[in-house]
Amino acid sequence: MSTNLLLRSSWRVSCRSRPFTPWLSGPARRWGSTISQRPGSDRVHFPGAINSKFTSEMSFLKASDLPAIPTYRVIDSDGELVDKTRDPPSVSDEEVLKWYMNMLTVSVMDVVMFEAQRQGRLSFYMVSAGEEGIAGGSAAALIPDDVVFAQYREAGVFQQRGFTLKDFMSQLFANTNDTGKGRNMPVHYGQNYPRMHTISSPLATQIPQAAGAAYALKLQDLQNPSQSPRIVACYFGEGAASEGDFHAALNIAATRSCPIVFLCRNNGYAISTPTLEQYRGDGIASRGVGYGIDTIRVDGNDVFAINEAMKEARRRALSEGGRPVLIEAMSYRVSHHSTSDDSFAYRARIEVEDWKRRDNPIIRLRKWLENKGLWSEDQEKETRETLRKAVLKEFGEAEREKKPPLREAFADVYEDITEEAREQMKELKRILETYPDEYDLRPYKDGAKGLD
Repeated sequence: MSTNLLLRSSWRVSCRSRPFTPWLSGPARRWGSTISQRPGSDRVHFPGAINSKFTSEMSFLKASDLPAIPTYRVIDSDGELVDKTRDPPSVSDEEVLKWYMNMLTVSVMDVVMFEAQRQGRLSFYMVSAGEEGIAGGSAAALIPDDVVFAQYREAGVFQQRGFTLKDFMSQLFANTNDTGKGRNMPVHYGQNYPRMHTISSPLATQIPQAAGAAYALKLQDLQNPSQSPRIVACYFGEGAASEGDFHAALNIAATRSCPIVFLCRNNGYAISTPTLEQYRGDGIASRGVGYGIDTIRVDGNDVFAINEAMKEARRRALSEGGRPVLIEAMSYRVSHHSTSDDSFAYRARIEVEDWKRRDNPIIRLRKWLENKGLWSEDQEKETRETLRKAVLKEFGEAEREKKPPLREAFADVYEDITEEAREQMKELKRILETYPDEYDLRPYKDGAKGLD
């Protein structure tokens, strides 16, 4: 007897052995479901669209006919409240000064490290110019137990969450103090606590990982109600939102009601591709609405707007047992995409210089502080000089520090080093000892020790 015939016979026997259940009989059973179509209803109740009104007018929605999603801001480019009737931001002067110092620190470090790469003292670097407010303002709204998945322009998030200049430099030079033990290329920071997963190079891979982590947090919190509620904050650029991973992540976060805040930095360019060539819709925010996710668009040069949006987004993410939120932060990438990029090949230099002078998050917050008498030109010069000296000090020490032991290249892949890895270690040691003139082991701590 064929497999198909056998399956059909089994199905018939199964049907005969079960009593018929008239699930469509009776008005209560037939029309009680929220997705059933009642006779005479004026709207759709199909499972795929449960509240759409019927119409006899055939009309296609056209994006250009719809109003663009507004952009939330608190202060304007002059550092003044946009709405004079509202209360000032509910943040202490000390806290705002801390934000500003952190933003300045990243800005000064960026200049030094960009120059270092051009001198050949560093293999690669990415700066955050024009986007410091997004990182700092959002990170200030998180708690240490919140889990962060960053991309590669979130140095300000690490700075706000306790990463030190020594931590930055140790990772950039991949020395023995690097928390990643020298295994990643520069700018791929990570730390255990506050919880921040190590940055990875492939575009957008962190977005579905973040959604999965948020679902795990939700399950853990359900099993342990005494646990303080936590969220996942996931950072990425608008270029990453063109990847399939973005769509998969938003859909699973929405359908599984995950406590996660997706924060998209829309800085105008995905490497050399401007936004006008990336999509035709209303930015990235419109996609959140399409997935049924609470969404807001924010002025990325306004650190107060970013901070307030993240605070509210975090509250929403933890409400109703968990739900995703999307923030689209609008900024302008003043810098080159990385030290491997020359952005003047695809955009006008005057355009970049105009943004540098006219409006960026550091200038805007500085104006706010000056308007309140909390900052001055002299303080600015003195602080920048102090920060530059601090960066150069840690730079010099990190550059002289030895690299991690070679054996660290084989550790931590599994809980214990496997037999295959041990064979590879022995083979590496044999090669190093056979050709000592070909391999300089002096930069590495302990040299070939531990490869037995």
